[in-house]
Amino acid sequence: MATEQQRSPTRHPSMTSSGSPIHMRFHPFQRKMLPLVAAALGMMWLHMAPCRSVVAQSPRSEAETHRGSELREWLIQGPSLNSASNDHSTTTGNSSHTIQTGGESTGIRMHLSSPAQIQDTVPVPAETPVTNKTPTTAPAPENRPSTKSFGELLSDIRPSDVTWDGETVRPDVLRDAGQPADRMPPIAAGEDHTWPLLKHRRDFPYGFTGPSGIAPTEQQSSSHFIPVEDRWRLGQQDSDRYGRQHPVMDDYPGVKGTWWDPFNQNVWKGDFPIIGQHTFLNITGISETLIEARQLPTPTTPFESTRNPGQAEFFGDPDSVSVIQNTAIAIDLFHGNTFSKPVDWRVKADLVFNTNNFRAEELGVVSPDVRDGLNRNRNDVALQEWFFELKLADISPYYDFASVRAGSQLFVSDFRGFIFNDINRGVRLFGTRHSNRDQFNLIWFDQTEKDTNSLLNRLDDDRHQNTWIANYYRQDFLYPGNVANVSFHANHDQATEEFDRNNFLVRPDPVGVAIPHDVKSYYFGCANNGHCERYNFSNAFYYVFGKDDLNPIAGKEVDISAYMFASEISYDRDWVRFRTSYFYNSGDSDPNDDTATGFDAIFPEPNFAGQEFSFWGRQAVRLFGVELTNREALGANMRNTKFQGQTNFVNPGLHLFNLGLDADITPRVKTINNLNLLWFDETEVLETYLFVNDVDKFIGTDISTGLEWRPLLNNNVLVLGGLATLISGEGFEDLFRTLEGDTRNHVAGFLELVLEY
Repeated sequence: MATEQQRSPTRHPSMTSSGSPIHMRFHPFQRKMLPLVAAALGMMWLHMAPCRSVVAQSPRSEAETHRGSELREWLIQGPSLNSASNDHSTTTGNSSHTIQTGGESTGIRMHLSSPAQIQDTVPVPAETPVTNKTPTTAPAPENRPSTKSFGELLSDIRPSDVTWDGETVRPDVLRDAGQPADRMPPIAAGEDHTWPLLKHRRDFPYGFTGPSGIAPTEQQSSSHFIPVEDRWRLGQQDSDRYGRQHPVMDDYPGVKGTWWDPFNQNVWKGDFPIIGQHTFLNITGISETLIEARQLPTPTTPFESTRNPGQAEFFGDPDSVSVIQNTAIAIDLFHGNTFSKPVDWRVKADLVFNTNNFRAEELGVVSPDVRDGLNRNRNDVALQEWFFELKLADISPYYDFASVRAGSQLFVSDFRGFIFNDINRGVRLFGTRHSNRDQFNLIWFDQTEKDTNSLLNRLDDDRHQNTWIANYYRQDFLYPGNVANVSFHANHDQATEEFDRNNFLVRPDPVGVAIPHDVKSYYFGCANNGHCERYNFSNAFYYVFGKDDLNPIAGKEVDISAYMFASEISYDRDWVRFRTSYFYNSGDSDPNDDTATGFDAIFPEPNFAGQEFSFWGRQAVRLFGVELTNREALGANMRNTKFQGQTNFVNPGLHLFNLGLDADITPRVKTINNLNLLWFDETEVLETYLFVNDVDKFIGTDISTGLEWRPLLNNNVLVLGGLATLISGEGFEDLFRTLEGDTRNHVAGFLELVLEY
């Protein structure tokens, strides 16, 4: 305690006039915390060395420097307190710490030998150089104890005591609670040691994708994961696998598409979604140009007006030619993951523009009015196909489904289209079962009239014909590769009177008793289509029954009971397919009885026995007021037209035996060749209709050849051509013999160009 007694006797403001310290009462906990608070405040001031170094470089008055030194000296040495009770002193080297406690009064004294020792003990950060600043050295404070209290020293500190670049700064530790905080020196921006995020290489996918319809919902936050939400537009690197510069006419991988490219992947043909991940748009443009010339038995006009004076032949010039141009724009919008399951919904519309020109060489063919001449030009536009489709339910874990489709739609009721193959308005329920091994259809058609020349649907004209169809398909029936089909058709053709667009009567048939009548017919059928190794089989059998209120040929009500059978066997050998087939329609042997046994279909367009290219199957051979056979049909049904006329079950029926050969000459060129032998099943109907005694059953030999050329190895460009002739048999000659007793062999040919974009 000798060191304490040698201190200056200067009286501290905290002492009384007698020199004894003022005794204050503290709680025991407060007495324990006071040494810690004093030590903390002292250390905080010592660590203000950077600010002090800056202050030293700023010019200030000697009084200001002295007040700052007094506060430092007070914190280092403490006030001069005189007390003799309960002193505890600790000395280490040249420094000593003395803490005085006792009774109800508490004094704190911290002492070092000199202020320089505290600089050696407590590290002070190096001074920060200031550019363009004139350092000013403050006078060192005297090494003497302060005579002011800690509160008085704090009150003497003015904002000018601490400056930064000429601006006053007061540290928060010295700021009064009621004063606003001063601006502290700016913190230097630290160096960014983080790595930049990994950026994915920006490549474009093959084909033409268009803009993405998916809004991003997640941003990249690390280099370990790059969110890519549009999985359809993942980039692909440029690839020229074979080093051939991506030839246009070849199927070449890695092609960067354009919006007009119809062959490679394109967003406009449904290869990429247009909205979200599962909504696609398929826009298709189709141009069909058909030029067809034919020779058909053409009767002269019943009005005794012929093109050439003095013409006495009943059948005139057989030549005629037609040019038909169809331009269609189809829009198909659908939603769903179509790679693995059916669509969830679909909207489709198909707008068709038609231009047709027809020229005949006899009057009264293009119109009943002979003044209309030999040419007929018509234009037509129709919304041919339009419907909405919706998936109703998934009926198994294997993507089996049930959907409904309402609107004008294409439907083929069996494998080959023997009974119904048409586009018309209806409601269809369809789906699959047993992992798509079975398919079912249930459909109702409320048919519209068709235009006579363009054969397009007329939306504003009701046909007054209702058709119900139900069928069921079973794959791998009896043996793998065989598909079986059972079906039911119901057709109600109401009694109506209709003249076509050329002013010809089409309903009822203008023969016999031409009175409107109802026809109700019901078809039960079964069919199969498949293969066993290299052998291919296709068979169909149908039985029809019902009632015709007033058949025009029979002249009375008849009950319907007829049947049809078709069978085809083919053998594939390398690039050639050898075919043979047989087609049978039952005929009516007695047109005057109460039973009609001649078979007729609702709206047939069979892909059988080379129908597309053959003379008998493609042309409509007219026999006075009706057609002996309809266009794009096989049966000899004696019906006005299949497009606008009613079914007729009093007909001669047909036997057709076919030999065919299909050859893929090159990957681009295919030929279809057929030879058909034709017979009537019964001829009594023809004899009654023509008032003749005997008509032979052999119709003749139909020889045809067809060519398909796909220059781009796809259906974008397709050229079809066909040539056919009918070598007349005795039966055909009996029907169309001239006055000289001769019958010419008729020829027909066509050329069709299909462009699909």
